[in-house]
Amino acid sequence: MNAAVAGGDHSPREATVDIAIVGAGPAGLYGAYYAGFRGLSAAVIDGLDEPGGQVAAMYPEKLLYDVAAHPAVKGRHLIDNLLRQAAPFDTTHLFGRTAVSLTRRGGGWTLGADDGTQVHAGAVVIAAGIGRFVPRKLPCSVAYEGRGVAYHVPRLEAHAGRDVVVVGGGDSAVDWALALAPVARSVTLVHRRGAFRAHEYSVRQLYDAPVRVLTDAQVVACHGTDRLEQVEIRAGEDSLLLPAQSLVAALGFSAGLGPVAEWGLELEHRKIRVDQAMRTNLPHVYAVGDGCTYPGRVPLISVGFGEAGTAVNHAAVSLRPGTRLAPEHSSDTRPEGDLPITAVPTRPVSVEVPA
Repeated sequence: MNAAVAGGDHSPREATVDIAIVGAGPAGLYGAYYAGFRGLSAAVIDGLDEPGGQVAAMYPEKLLYDVAAHPAVKGRHLIDNLLRQAAPFDTTHLFGRTAVSLTRRGGGWTLGADDGTQVHAGAVVIAAGIGRFVPRKLPCSVAYEGRGVAYHVPRLEAHAGRDVVVVGGGDSAVDWALALAPVARSVTLVHRRGAFRAHEYSVRQLYDAPVRVLTDAQVVACHGTDRLEQVEIRAGEDSLLLPAQSLVAALGFSAGLGPVAEWGLELEHRKIRVDQAMRTNLPHVYAVGDGCTYPGRVPLISVGFGEAGTAVNHAAVSLRPGTRLAPEHSSDTRPEGDLPITAVPTRPVSVEVPA
């Protein structure tokens, strides 16, 4: 059985797949694609309600410049393309649920989630990055979570035409305020200090943008009947009541391995030790991405992609003895269905060759 389980459905479900992937960041999503490419079924489980991991939680609208073949790509576009790449292989997605247990089941494993979901798999790939992200919250905003209050902005369009208040002084807060300014009816950035932690260039852009900036100020109350309608801001002895149909609390995230640290994995400085095949000390359990460690590892998205491919190919051999470690050429193995094809540049790229 390979039952697709939607992240919004929290009733206990079961899925049986070849490979269970913990973490839906770039490495995990690429691992799902590669599992399908090797003819293996896969399930991806993640505690966030949407795919993308740290990229979705921290900088979905920010341009990334160090991904191969992308001179510049927005975080959310990278995630969208990874999902489209794996789409022909019918991956089981389990969003909004956290993997809390790992137990042996015959020659494989069972992953248990916090909502009772169970995933039975022959192999497990842990692509949890630096761990589960838990947003730091404004006490007054908790009652309006999902009703106007958010902790990241996966889609700018969701805030179109709204009065938006962004809270925070780091890069995420400033980036989101700048990105929302052309879309929202109004944007106000509230920061409890006078100086920003964000990059200096971004702060200069902020003060040039149509964004109201309130420093040395705090959001102290939220008001609304069915959903958020207003926020109360205090600056010194002064109080200000602003219309707000959206509040983005960009106060950062706390992260840690969480339950994964209790699964019997060999850890080094709170990261999972692996060998050159991305194998952990547990049989048929692999780790990739920024949550793993080995001598000389460099924490790059591009490195995580390579690690995911390495782990899945080794898992394929362990699950199906006699299978070749090196897969066929991808140009000779086209999945069924329509695939997005990257266009060739319409103008030639000039390359200077030294004499």
